[in-house]
Amino acid sequence: MPAPKKNPSAEKRARQAEKRHARNVAVKSALKTASKKLIRTASEKNADATANVLKEATKAYSKAASKGIIHKKTASRKVSRLARLANKTKA
Repeated sequence: MPAPKKNPSAEKRARQAEKRHARNVAVKSALKTASKKLIRTASEKNADATANVLKEATKAYSKAASKGIIHKKTASRKVSRLARLANKTKA
């Protein structure tokens, strides 16, 4: 728990920051999990499963970017790299 603040608004800000931090950490962890799942599925050379996992990962990255958890261009870059990996399994 952070140090006590001098006024009520500072206390509220500290509580809000704590909540946001916990949410952001959880979402970023989920994004990493989605990426790893795609990489694992792609290495199995299963095109259908890879396409489904790519769709889920893309959705997760887009949602995180729209909520401001990660930058829009970061999400775009990550999705692009995952899509490129998924497309290799089709060939």
